[in-house]
Order: sequence, then C-alpha cells, then structure tokens
Amino acid sequence: MSVESIIKDENAVEDLRGRFLTFFIGETYYGIELLNIIEIISVQPITYVPGLPIYFKGIINLRGKVVPIIDVRLKFCKPERAYDEKTCIIVVMIQDMQVGLIVDSVAEVISIEDAQKSDPPELGGNGERYLSSIAKVDDKIILNISCEKFFQSDFRTY
Repeated sequence: MSVESIIKDENAVEDLRGRFLTFFIGETYYGIELLNIIEIISVQPITYVPGLPIYFKGIINLRGKVVPIIDVRLKFCKPERAYDEKTCIIVVMIQDMQVGLIVDSVAEVISIEDAQKSDPPELGGNGERYLSSIAKVDDKIILNISCEKFFQSDFRTY
C-alpha cells in the first residue's frame, strides 16, 4: 500500500467521522456512524436459521456473501410489525463481518458535533446499553448506537 493511498484512506475516514445515518424504530430516531455502514438495501427474502434468538431473522445472500440479518425492533424488545416499502436493511461491518439491520425506515445523513452529544443515562433498561451517545440536533433527539455494544453478545471475537 502506498503512502498516497494510506493518506487517502485516512482522509476518507475523517470525512465520515461525526456523520451519522439516522433511522426510525417506531417514532424514535436512532443513528449509526457512517464509518460502520456499507450500504442500505431493501428487504429481500431471508433464509430462516433455527436455534437463534428471535431477533435474528436469518441470513441473506448479498452478492455471494452470507449476511446475518437482525431485526433491530425485536432486539430492542419492541413488538414485531409487518415490513412495508419503507422498511430496509442497513448493512454494517462488525469484526470483519457484514451484518444486516432491519429498521422501520431510514431518515437522513446528518453531522453531529461533539458539543451536541452527551453520554446516555444509566436507566437500567435494555436499549441504552447499546448506545454510544445521545444527540440533540435542531428539535430532534437522536439515540446513537454503538455497533460494538449492539453486537457484543451476538458475535464473539476470536
């Protein structure tokens, strides 16, 4: 790898830092930092895999790669709902593996400054243990998900 390509990669990473893809689960805004996101795809046929937690919907074949699919709504202990034309899969990279996250709908990409973020409160509930921060942008409260925390109990590091 040349010095130029390393600098280019570092600049690309810096361009993505602090930028978040926001999405909805119900009426709640969530965000994932763009550094973790590979692509957004429509919901497609999912192959069921027995013996997994209920929020694991199964696997898909994405251009020759087997990608596990998690329904974020179910992981957050929300009631299941039928998928519609707004439902999509956000494909993220975690521990060198692609994983798809089913969300109700994607909102927008926004920049969030450090001054707009605060640590999540420790309320003892299920959802906040997956959060990296809470941001207030304009009139919106955005719960930013930490991919490492979100997948911590699902995928082991070897």
